[in-house]
Amino acid sequence: MKPLRFLSLLLIALLMLALVACGGTTTTTEEPVEEAAGEVEEAAGEAEEAVEETGEEVAEAGAGLGMEAAAVASEFFSQEELDNSIRLMDVTPEGPEGEPWNQALEPNFIDTTQYAKEGPYTFCFSNAGVNNPWRVVGYNTMEAEVELHPEIEEWIHVDAEGNDEKQIADIQDLVASGNCDILIVSPNTTLALTPAVEAACEVLPVVVFDRGVQTDCPATFVQPIGGYAFGYTGAKFLADNLPAGANVVALRILPGVDVLETRWAAAKQVFEEEDLNVVEVQFGDGNNDKVKTIITDAIQKHGQIDGVWMDAGATAVAAIEAFEDAGAPYPVINGEDQQDFLVKWQEEGLTAIAPTFPTFQWRTAVIAALKVLQGEQVPDPWRLPQPAVTQDNLEQFVQPGMPPLHYAMCGCETMPDFPERWGGTASE
Repeated sequence: MKPLRFLSLLLIALLMLALVACGGTTTTTEEPVEEAAGEVEEAAGEAEEAVEETGEEVAEAGAGLGMEAAAVASEFFSQEELDNSIRLMDVTPEGPEGEPWNQALEPNFIDTTQYAKEGPYTFCFSNAGVNNPWRVVGYNTMEAEVELHPEIEEWIHVDAEGNDEKQIADIQDLVASGNCDILIVSPNTTLALTPAVEAACEVLPVVVFDRGVQTDCPATFVQPIGGYAFGYTGAKFLADNLPAGANVVALRILPGVDVLETRWAAAKQVFEEEDLNVVEVQFGDGNNDKVKTIITDAIQKHGQIDGVWMDAGATAVAAIEAFEDAGAPYPVINGEDQQDFLVKWQEEGLTAIAPTFPTFQWRTAVIAALKVLQGEQVPDPWRLPQPAVTQDNLEQFVQPGMPPLHYAMCGCETMPDFPERWGGTASE
């Protein structure tokens, strides 16, 4: 029976008891009073049971949002920035047509004459790592950009291999060497690298890109709209393409990185506002096998998974393969602009979207650093456009001859040695 009916019975029974107790009739005896009291007790018990059942249903619906992995790191969250990111998605960028790495959204240009010096220059780059396909594509693109500028006489790259302590030591060594005219930093994690970046800023100009730090000392911070836009785009697509109450699994990589934390914060807010049942929120560590296991277990546990949200798309194909292995229907899913996902999407006719965190930003970091050393104005922050791959433009981003782990938004198609430098083969 429905909880409302139980509550109605309880109310009726209470009224009956009230009538008896208040002398509502002069012919009652002790027996009707006991009978009414019994009905009250029975109705109360049924109502309590119904409330407990309803509570269980509420707890189960969207239970994934209460999991430990679903927590939003408050130090990285700003409702104002989230709202602004969503707004920026509809802003037309300024800059050369067809060169998104040279464009900016609502640029706030700053003076950099204090850093101006004669070339040629030594550029130093402290890299969080080249430990996933997105970073490999980005770094290949960055090196190609460096080679376009003869003013850059020496390029010193240090790979932190995904380790905060190593990157902190790397930055300290680069600064202490006295060889760097400018330092570019892609932080491994936000909070840990902030003090090292602040110390470097006291000695030489610094350009931060990709992941951020919690200081405004760098000459500029280069980044697309950011994690909020990525997370919102994927979650909103699921909400718009799934029926009410659909089961959704949310996959994250790891905590503590601002751009990943904000992706999840935006998605979680959408899921809380929409009528979707988020049954699992899990960290997949960017590992294909682990992601497959998470999806397989979720299908077995919940019977059907209708949607998959991901804070990064490198393991999107692994997630899809888990559905194939289970003989389950394909989910509505967001991936990223990695070729294997785009090809799978096209071949299988998936209902999908690919938010991006474009690898063309690796070009912009070099361009920004050169402008700083030449005393030219640069936007700060340098907010780049952040397009998404949709069903309407999917065909233009599926690139035959490119390896499965290539990212389509590299902005590298017109650079020297494309596609071979990026592991591709020239079309015949």
